[in-house]
Amino acid sequence: MNKPHLSTIIVCIALCFPVLSPAASIHKIGFDLYAYISDNDASANSTFLVSDQGILVVDTGLNAQEGRKLLEQIRKLSPAPVRWIVNTHYHPDHRGGNNVVGPDAIVISTAFTRSQTAKPAKESSVNETVGPNGLVLYLGGHEIRIYHPGPAHTQGDLVVYFPDERAIATGDLFLTNSCPAMDDGDMENWIAALDHMLALPIEHVVPGHFELATKSELQRFRNYLADLRDQVARMYRQGLPLERIQGSLALDAYNNFRQYPNYEATFKDNAAAYYQQLTKRKMQEH
Repeated sequence: MNKPHLSTIIVCIALCFPVLSPAASIHKIGFDLYAYISDNDASANSTFLVSDQGILVVDTGLNAQEGRKLLEQIRKLSPAPVRWIVNTHYHPDHRGGNNVVGPDAIVISTAFTRSQTAKPAKESSVNETVGPNGLVLYLGGHEIRIYHPGPAHTQGDLVVYFPDERAIATGDLFLTNSCPAMDDGDMENWIAALDHMLALPIEHVVPGHFELATKSELQRFRNYLADLRDQVARMYRQGLPLERIQGSLALDAYNNFRQYPNYEATFKDNAAAYYQQLTKRKMQEH
């Protein structure tokens, strides 16, 4: 059976999955810096920085409705225009509100994300792509470091780090207490990307979805991926088939992680994704 494309899965979640969070919430996580935690689990969280030069927003939600909800919260704090939008990757739940939140904004993404995005007719033609050396912005006295960690969740993820505020917006490289849905990325480099984040002096972690987190939850998510990687790799080297590997996983330490069987976001699905990466690598070596 062909796997449904992840962007289609996300839209299905939005239409079919019940909203689990009670209400959207705004958290002040630094001077002029805020985290918007969506009340719709199918729509991404956002981070925004208010400055006298304008507002920078990281991710804008699933669609126009979610974008309006975000913009309403921004307007409670500032009337300044949204001049910059960072899309952490190409999935529609992270960029669907762009046209509402910042119709004239500069959209910052990787070249891969831009290549995967069908440009809406009303979207601004002004875009900035982040290369391998990253991008540093200075807004209202705040430093913002935007970088691409290499293939991880997707082939074109971005991470946004606010060093003065000791805060980081991870996109879907991190989900609080949850299994990720894996795209065509790289598990091992994903773990390396998380290790890089954990080495930074951070206090506030804005995940792609679910509750605002700290370095403790980020570490646990990293440990989950590393445990999964180690177990799958060991059994793969032993020549076990995928079904046997999935049935032999020992991940009780993460039993409270959210899992979405209908959307390929479970322990077994994550094991299958890494198994496929190992198989692809083996074929390339031969």
